[in-house]
Amino acid sequence: MLDAGDGHISGPQVLGQVGDHQRLEAPTYLSFAELARRINPTWRAGSNYYGRFYRSALTPPLQRINAYLVRWIRKKYKRLAALRKALGKMREIAKRYPHMFAHWKVTTTASSGW
Repeated sequence: MLDAGDGHISGPQVLGQVGDHQRLEAPTYLSFAELARRINPTWRAGSNYYGRFYRSALTPPLQRINAYLVRWIRKKYKRLAALRKALGKMREIAKRYPHMFAHWKVTTTASSGW
């Protein structure tokens, strides 16, 4: 766990670590649904707990998780290697299946720090 020095661990830091820990270096042979099944329990627990107190602080780490998903899409589907196409595909999936990933209740946009 990440310690801020005073013993306080913030929600975004924990979720950031969850994202770093998972790294979404998932094999590309997994389907999108299998990927969701694999990583949802961890993210659901963290976002439910920390989101109860300061939900808006969860947005940046969750957007980073979406950025990892876009990167995974780009690796899996070569025809979606262009960033704009991969972002469009993720938006389409999020619109069609809004409950696929637990964190999509908060945000479906990806961070812009490419």
